[in-house]
Amino acid sequence: MTRRKGLTFYQKKKKLNIVVVKEILSWIFWVFVSILLAVVTVFCVGMKTSVIGPSMEPSLYNGQEIFLNRLVYKVTSPREGDVIVFLPNGNEKSHYYVKRVVGVPGDTLYIKNGVLHVNDNTVEQYFNDKIVEPGLLESKVTLGEDEYFVIGDNCNNSEDSRSANIGTVKKSYIIGKAWMKLASGNSDMGLIE
Repeated sequence: MTRRKGLTFYQKKKKLNIVVVKEILSWIFWVFVSILLAVVTVFCVGMKTSVIGPSMEPSLYNGQEIFLNRLVYKVTSPREGDVIVFLPNGNEKSHYYVKRVVGVPGDTLYIKNGVLHVNDNTVEQYFNDKIVEPGLLESKVTLGEDEYFVIGDNCNNSEDSRSANIGTVKKSYIIGKAWMKLASGNSDMGLIE
């Protein structure tokens, strides 16, 4: 056999580096597991819904989308200040209501001179104005073992526990705790306080 003269290009066989292949497969596996875990978490624990109406302004705006945690109240109970999502009177055909918990089981509530009183302490930090219509809280109300009292932050433009058709909220009516809001109009994305 004679060799050709001039330029010749020999193709070298590259050896597959097993360590590199294992590293790449490891990265692919962990990315897949992370994505799967995120999807399972969002669909099993979390849920997305929209705020309907201006009752939670300026904290949340009409049409703003929020994420809620559906598992937290299976382990713990709602606390004062939590923003919850619930079905009024457990009505499955109603839209979700988003309100702030101002009274928990055992609390005594009433409204006097436009100010909410819980266990004879004034609560004004959640509301953007004096409460014009006390509704059911015109006289003292003591919450039972499984009763929560909720009011919208925009208290004078909110249908909430002060209304007889909503009343107190039972724990079984609560869908979850609102924990994150998406950016919308005047509001940035962030945690719900």
